[in-house]
Amino acid sequence: MSQMKSILLEKNGLLNRVAGTGYDFRYQRAGQKVVEDVDRLLTTLNIKPIEIYSGQQTHSANVIYVDGGNGEDFAYGKTFENTDGLITDRKDIAFLIKFADCTPVVLYDPVKGVQASVHSGWRGTTKKISLNAIEQMVDQFGCRKENILVYLGPSIGREHYEVGPEVYEAFESFQSRDQFFEPIGEKFLLSMLDANEAILIEAGILPKNIDKEETSTFSDNRLHSARGEGTDYKLNGIITMMPSNK
Repeated sequence: MSQMKSILLEKNGLLNRVAGTGYDFRYQRAGQKVVEDVDRLLTTLNIKPIEIYSGQQTHSANVIYVDGGNGEDFAYGKTFENTDGLITDRKDIAFLIKFADCTPVVLYDPVKGVQASVHSGWRGTTKKISLNAIEQMVDQFGCRKENILVYLGPSIGREHYEVGPEVYEAFESFQSRDQFFEPIGEKFLLSMLDANEAILIEAGILPKNIDKEETSTFSDNRLHSARGEGTDYKLNGIITMMPSNK
C-alpha cells in the first residue's frame, strides 16, 4: 500500500506509518505471520527500535506507561493485558496499535518528548481513552496541552457506520453528540472521527494541532475493515516511534 502517515507529527520528530492491505496484525487469526509483518514494516521504515510494544486490546480506557523493560513477552516485542493505550518518554521505543474500523489516536509532545498511542473504538471513545492519555501526559510528564500534537488515524466513515440507539445513549455524557450522530429511522450513523475530535477539543487540544485522516477504512482498498470483510477480517496497524537521532 502507499504510505499513509501524519506529516504534522513526522516533521516534529515522531515517526509514524499506517500499514493496511498487505499486512495483518490480528494475531488470533494470522499467528506467527504477524511477526513477519511487523519485521517487514520495521524494515520498510528502516528503524530498529529497542523494543516494540502493543496492547491486548479490549476496548478499555487503560493507558499504560512503557519504560522499555516492563510488559510481558509476546510473539513480537512486549505487550500488556487489557490495554488499549501506551505512553512513554523514552526514545527508540516503538508502539503498534491495531485497528480495523476503530480510531487510532496518536498524541505527541515534541517539547517534552512524550508520545502516546491509543485504540479508540466506540466503547473506548465513550470512556474517553484519549482524555486519559492527555491527563497522563500533563500530570506525569509536565506536558502543556497547547504543545500536544494529535493524529486521528483512519477509521470507518459515518456513511458506513450504522449503530443502534444503545450506542447513541452510551454517548449521553457528550454535550456535542448530536454533531457526530445522524439519525436514520430508529438507528444512527456515527462519525468516529468527529466523536474523537470532540474529546480532544474539550480537553484543550488546539484545533490547529489536530491532524485528521479523512480516509474511511470501509471504502478505501488500502485498508482493512471489519464491517467490510466480515468475521474473518484482518487488522491494520499504526506504528510510532521517537528516534534518538532526532
